[in-house]
Amino acid sequence: MQRRELLTGAAAAAASWWVGSETFRAAAAGESTSPDAIRIEEPFHGAVLNRRHGEAVDGGLKIRVRGQAKAERVTVNGQPAECRNGQFSVPLVLSQPVTEIVAMAEGPSGRGEARVKVRWDKHSMPRYRFSIDDNVFFLRDIAQKGYRSLFDSWYLKMLKDLNTAYGAKFTVNIYYTDGADFHLPQFPDRYRGEWKDNAHWLKLAFHAWADQPPRPYQDAPPEKLLADLDQVAEQIHRFAGPETYAPPTVIHWGMTRQSALKPLASRGVRALSGYFKYNGKYDVNYRFSDEISEYLSRHDAWMDFSSGIVFSRVDIVCNNVPVDRVVATLEPQLQDPNTAEIMDLFTHEQYFWPFYHLYLPDHPKRLDTAIRWVTEHGFKPVFFHEGFLGAPE
Repeated sequence: MQRRELLTGAAAAAASWWVGSETFRAAAAGESTSPDAIRIEEPFHGAVLNRRHGEAVDGGLKIRVRGQAKAERVTVNGQPAECRNGQFSVPLVLSQPVTEIVAMAEGPSGRGEARVKVRWDKHSMPRYRFSIDDNVFFLRDIAQKGYRSLFDSWYLKMLKDLNTAYGAKFTVNIYYTDGADFHLPQFPDRYRGEWKDNAHWLKLAFHAWADQPPRPYQDAPPEKLLADLDQVAEQIHRFAGPETYAPPTVIHWGMTRQSALKPLASRGVRALSGYFKYNGKYDVNYRFSDEISEYLSRHDAWMDFSSGIVFSRVDIVCNNVPVDRVVATLEPQLQDPNTAEIMDLFTHEQYFWPFYHLYLPDHPKRLDTAIRWVTEHGFKPVFFHEGFLGAPE
């Protein structure tokens, strides 16, 4: 993502805008609606719902649909809703991966309709993904030193030790160049066997062409992003093989044009992580609206149905959290059903290296502490591009 970031685990205050309503949908599409239109407040359009959001019943997950309508009669997917003081509520069973929820209102002011779509995480389980951004120095080091084994590199050995200790899996997001004298074509292909042997826990993915300039894809045309992605993907396949390649999980600085999302999905992108709130503003959010960014700042995930990509909120940035604050950062996530199921753990490569001006000598210990905590609390290591956010589909 970016070199220096700040993220806390505290939940934001509840938003005052209409959640998941037809008003929200129309506003996103640039349309207008009547102020008397029926509104679905829960669930939010694009919500990813799991066992913590309802009750497991025969045939599905029973949730509750709530909203507001100036109406005497409201139905939700054909079921009569309980109406009182302008509020409506009704239980609904999700039986399919994707459900469209349609609320119909009839009253003195006429008829109204609101629609939202939700994604059921049917086989959900406590799980975590560990992603490392801004990688290029370890590749340069291996290429220059010509180690006998990949794991003669202290950096990859550190990751392998964490895998041995905890079963941890890592998605390592890489640059094409260090911006100076190293480019991926200089990395040898003689380690392909080792990459393949370790691909079950160690993946390489595109992050950006280089660390600089900042926010390289925020305003760039999709063609630029895709061209850079394709060149990095080509190199990963060349020197590490298809088994090691993973589709991008984080675009540098978490910012792209919205028009880039469908093309990214066509390249196999299934999930992208971001902060959605950064330095008190809605940012590092793939240029989504404030409403969506606020929702994601308080939930594990959100589905963008227009592209098919799921967006995940980063729970911790280890290079920003001292060892003695790691548990205090992660622990509150367990208290909220909206953040308790999926842990998105994150850090940046450069803070591991003594030559970097913001070098953190205890950086490996921060990773160990975070991974040990999620392991002890029953979270399973996954890759988000496999299944649905790492869970079976």
